[in-house]
Amino acid sequence: MAYIGVHLENSISIDELYTVHYFEYMSTFSFAGESHDFWEFLYVDKGEIHVTADSLRTTLKKGDIIFHKPNEFHNVEATGTIAPNLVVVSFSSSSPVMGFFENKCFHIDEAERSLLAEIITEARNCFSMRLDDPYLTHMVKKSPEVFGSEQMLRILLEHFLIHIVRRLSTPAILQKDIPRQLQKTTKSHSDSEVFNRVIHYLEQNLSRHISLEQICRDNLIGRSQLQKLFHDRTQKGVIEYFSEMKIDAAKQMIRTEHMNFTQISQQLGYSSIHYFSRQFKKIAGMTPSEYASSIKAMAKGGFE
Repeated sequence: MAYIGVHLENSISIDELYTVHYFEYMSTFSFAGESHDFWEFLYVDKGEIHVTADSLRTTLKKGDIIFHKPNEFHNVEATGTIAPNLVVVSFSSSSPVMGFFENKCFHIDEAERSLLAEIITEARNCFSMRLDDPYLTHMVKKSPEVFGSEQMLRILLEHFLIHIVRRLSTPAILQKDIPRQLQKTTKSHSDSEVFNRVIHYLEQNLSRHISLEQICRDNLIGRSQLQKLFHDRTQKGVIEYFSEMKIDAAKQMIRTEHMNFTQISQQLGYSSIHYFSRQFKKIAGMTPSEYASSIKAMAKGGFE
């Protein structure tokens, strides 16, 4: 029997990668703007920002993304009320389908957000420099590299773009009857709903001290089921995840500069400023004061 191989074509190919950034900006941050001959997209992970793309000026909120085509002038400005966290990725691609992304600005879905998180993780595997350096023009590869990191980074980015094209191009198909073979998919969808509901609950209770038992009771879910759901999706326990959410919120408050450390500690339900500081250092790797100094130095380009 003679087999005939099939050549698999690329619908989208990344030619070169210029930057992968994850920024934590002050609420007063502004970037005068630039244009360059490659693609760039900006995603708002937290907070909100004002963006200009040529003559268009718009406000992006958490979960929104905007694509800048080659040679398009663009700038970014924080709103002054909340400190934003941003993902910025720039790359070149000669694929004709990239025209699909011109003037695109929309809200991403859960799958796309997960892919973005993987892109940031893989970038840290691939490159040796900080991803929060706004003055970065050359990404230096790690030596030795984590096996396959460059290829994985390219695949993840191409997957991200393909997923967007498919989602925004294909109309939703509504089905009244769900076949038995889709029961596993249905369960996965149900798990996603439960996970998102609990995440929303945690976000609404950042100012409180809540126990695992209380989370389970208020969300009508068993302890073992909840722990397994969080471990499968975040590789962390629920309380560990909640503690990190609190510190992320504290970072935003510090960058917004509307409250001092004592007020932030009280706002987030910590029993004392000393406990808050210990938790902050445990999770962030630095004290609140060191973090504030680092962010201000970064904004001025003064960190090493």
